[in-house]
Amino acid sequence: MLRFKVLVSILPLIAAAVVAKVELSPAAQPCIAVGANSIEIGTEPWHADLHVEFTDDPALATVHVALTDNPATADFVVVDDSTEDDGNSCSMPATLLVAIATDPAKPVTLIYLAQGGPADYHIFVRSSRFSEREAAALIVSAHSGGAGLTNASL
Repeated sequence: MLRFKVLVSILPLIAAAVVAKVELSPAAQPCIAVGANSIEIGTEPWHADLHVEFTDDPALATVHVALTDNPATADFVVVDDSTEDDGNSCSMPATLLVAIATDPAKPVTLIYLAQGGPADYHIFVRSSRFSEREAAALIVSAHSGGAGLTNASL
C-alpha cells in the first residue's frame, strides 16, 4: 500500500516536469549559414538585427521573391524531410536575427512573395521546418545584411 501511495504522489511531479520541459525548451528557429555567420528568424522582434515585412502589393515591395517549382531554376533551395532539429545547424557564434514584422516601427525591407514570374530571387521550398515566408526572409536578409548569397547553405 505504501508503494502505491508513493507512486500516486510522484506521478503529478513527473507530469509537471514533462510539461515544464516542453514549454521551457524553445523550438529551433529556421536559420541559414552565411560564410562564418548565421542568420536566424528571431522570436522577439525587439532583439532582431534586421527587419522584413511582407506585402501583397508588388508596387510597394522593395524586393520581389518568386516561388518556383523547379529547384534547378531557384537561387535558394530549402529541402528537408525531417521534423527534428539536427542540433548543430547554425551553431555559428555570430548570429544575425531577422524579425518578420507585422506592424513595423521603423522602415523595413518589404518583400513581395509571388508564384513565379520576374523577381530578384527565386526560391524552392519543400520543408517541414521552413515556411516559404521564412525562407524568403532569410535569403533577402542574407543579401541585405552584406553577406554573399553564394556562401549561403543550410
